[in-house]
Amino acid sequence: MLELIVLGAGPAYSDDIGSVGSAYLVRHGDDAIVMDLGQGAFSRLAHMVDPSAVLAYFISHLHPDHFIDLIPLRHYLARAEFQPGRRVRVVAPAGLDRRLDATYDTPGFSAATFDMEPLAPGTIEAGPFKVDVRVVPHAAESFAFRVAGRADGDPGIVFSGDCGDATALIPLVRPGDTLLAEATFGPGPVPAGMPHLDGPTVGRLATEAQAGALLLTHLRMGCDPSETVRSAGQYYDRQVILVAPGDRFEV
Repeated sequence: MLELIVLGAGPAYSDDIGSVGSAYLVRHGDDAIVMDLGQGAFSRLAHMVDPSAVLAYFISHLHPDHFIDLIPLRHYLARAEFQPGRRVRVVAPAGLDRRLDATYDTPGFSAATFDMEPLAPGTIEAGPFKVDVRVVPHAAESFAFRVAGRADGDPGIVFSGDCGDATALIPLVRPGDTLLAEATFGPGPVPAGMPHLDGPTVGRLATEAQAGALLLTHLRMGCDPSETVRSAGQYYDRQVILVAPGDRFEV
């Protein structure tokens, strides 16, 4: 059984003082992986687990609200008390190392603690987890993930990342999976040219893909939460929840 713990579910900016950027901890017994690590998420992660014990960090795309707390993670791993310093596996679109290095104008800043692996479509294993990876339209290289146990038939968690076309997610979702989908533009509609989703769109997706539950995330500042849930529920007749930091779900 998987446990999904929401560390952060916020958008790039918010007037909610409790907002934390995109970050999700997935546990299987004593093992854990993390999907995204946006602004403010490191402290929540460190409160729950030793960040150096996480098997892998999967970053969906190279917008800072999805990866910027890799910087406090890097500082934590390099702390003087750790002799030798600790390292973690980071699986991300190509170029993340350069962006992190640039924040301190220090070549090798990220390589000091991170074992970087480039993301590509396919399947990646990390301990007891099997992570299926698929390209989605958003910005440059962007990816969605399906996390499950290694046994065939295990239910999974499908995380959309940021995505401009819900149909790109259909091949990832298996009947009964929990769908964790961005609904940036709330009850909609999504303005032309904006590579994001809204409640009605992900509600229709959840029904078509036969998802077992629909979790909404990444809601844009100014959108009404209850109307967003209602709009998705018009097209999906099972559980719909707008997630918040601290929420936990068993899959």
